[in-house]
Amino acid sequence: MTNPPHLQVRLSKLMSERGICSRREAEDYMVRGLVYVNGVLVTELGTKVDPDVRITLGSEALQQQKSLVTILVNKPIGYVSAQPEKGYKPAIELINEGNYFEENQTRQGASLSSRHCPLEKSHFENLAVAGRLDIDSQGLLVFTQDGRLAKKLIGENSQVEKEYLVRVSGELTREKINLLEYGLELDGKKLKPAVIERINPEQLRFILKEGKKRQIRRMCDLVNLKILGLKRVRIGKLRLGPLPEGCWRYLSPFEEI
Repeated sequence: MTNPPHLQVRLSKLMSERGICSRREAEDYMVRGLVYVNGVLVTELGTKVDPDVRITLGSEALQQQKSLVTILVNKPIGYVSAQPEKGYKPAIELINEGNYFEENQTRQGASLSSRHCPLEKSHFENLAVAGRLDIDSQGLLVFTQDGRLAKKLIGENSQVEKEYLVRVSGELTREKINLLEYGLELDGKKLKPAVIERINPEQLRFILKEGKKRQIRRMCDLVNLKILGLKRVRIGKLRLGPLPEGCWRYLSPFEEI
């Protein structure tokens, strides 16, 4: 017995919520005849289903998902994360053969790769940044074709940690650190608890589970601290590591977020 129609949800929305793919990808798969609900092929856009149905993808869709590319970039100051602004370049321009970086197999060191760069034109199709950095910030950027990964990183319910090293000037007290961790609001909404570690008198480590626009800078403004430098060094389990500034590498199949 099925649920009443008003309890059903769009198939594309359900696929996105389950992390199978993005809504756009779900609709593309349906049009191509690659989506099955309880073993039955579904091709009509806007189809609504019970929320507990079994959803499977055809082999072509599964193979396509395996081929999706994710790229890590060490963004320098002065580059914008997404759309170019007048006088500045977008970070995606750093993804070229000359800036390709590959760690060696032993992982005891790394160098700019002298091997042929496997970059292909298709790798730029639907490649989007998942979690921006300000133009005056530097560090780890993730570009991906995978809607599932993007949602995990920056979706509304994302719990993925982002770690930053922040140089500041101003009086750095325990009270200010406590406020940064638990006591601040932005845009009329209380921020999620943060982890703030004092590394030295001029440097803090921020670990956040959200990413409001210019969040760390605005947080520091509220406690009268001026930011001198901001660098993202980790997203989830992905670390910036030895990736040189201005260079990029592929996410390997063995890395976890």
